[in-house]
Amino acid sequence: MVKNSFIPVLSQEKKGKNPGLVEFQIFQFTNRIRRLTSHFELHPKDYSSQTGLRKILGKRQRLLSYLSKKDGIQYKKLINQFDIRQSQIR
Repeated sequence: MVKNSFIPVLSQEKKGKNPGLVEFQIFQFTNRIRRLTSHFELHPKDYSSQTGLRKILGKRQRLLSYLSKKDGIQYKKLINQFDIRQSQIR
């Protein structure tokens, strides 16, 4: 697991003040997703963790959808900053 691949974007004082922010939650989920992805390189048959990863991906996707409807500019900024692919509209 490589610690340098995680995103140190939000400052410590902002993290401590309001962990309920949508941006902060997306940040936390993105870090957990990247950590689990690196875990699967060593343990490809860890199916219970794969289930957890799918749940986290769904939660992050719902938060991103909410943010895109609420504030499109902040959504695009986060997508570019965290290097997340944009979701396909059905």
